[in-house]
Amino acid sequence: RHCRFCNIGEGSPTPPDLAEPARIADTVRQLGLTYAVITSVTRDDLPDGGAGHFAATIRAVRVIAPHTRIEILIPDFGGSDTSLRTVLEAGPDVVSNNLDTVERLYPAIKPECDYRRPLALFAAARRMNPSIPLKSGLMLGMGETADEVVATFGDLLAAGCRTLTLGQYLSPSP
Repeated sequence: RHCRFCNIGEGSPTPPDLAEPARIADTVRQLGLTYAVITSVTRDDLPDGGAGHFAATIRAVRVIAPHTRIEILIPDFGGSDTSLRTVLEAGPDVVSNNLDTVERLYPAIKPECDYRRPLALFAAARRMNPSIPLKSGLMLGMGETADEVVATFGDLLAAGCRTLTLGQYLSPSP
C-alpha cells in the first residue's frame, strides 16, 4: 500500500474468509456492543475492493445483533460506485472513510492515493442515500498549515461529510 503511516507488510493477501462475517457478528453479540465499527485493510486485490465482504458482515451483524449500530470504515473502492452501492444497500448506520491529511501532503503521506477520490465517494454516497451520516478523519501534526486544514474541512463539507475526527497517529514500531 505504500502508506507512510501504516505498518502493513507486503505480500499476496489470502482470499477473504467467508466465515468471518458470522464470527464478527457473534463477537459483537458476545460483547454486547451497541455500536460497532467495521473496517479492514484495503483489498485492492479484489475486484470489488472488499465491498461484498463488508456487506456480508453488515448483514450478519444485523441478523445476530439487530440493535447494534454499525459504522463502516471503508476504502474508496478505487472510485467504484458499484462497490459503494453494494455496501450502502447492506444498511450501515454510518459510512466512514478517512481522508487522513490535507491535499498538499497526499504525495508524501499517501502516494498511492488520490485526495479527490474519498471526496467523490462521499458525494456519491450522499446521492445514493442521503440519510446515512458520513464521517471522516484527519491526522494533524504532519506539516499541514491551519489554512490547509480549514480548506480540507470545506472540501469535506462540500462532499456531504458532516462528522470529522481530528487526531494524531504514530506509525507502530516493529
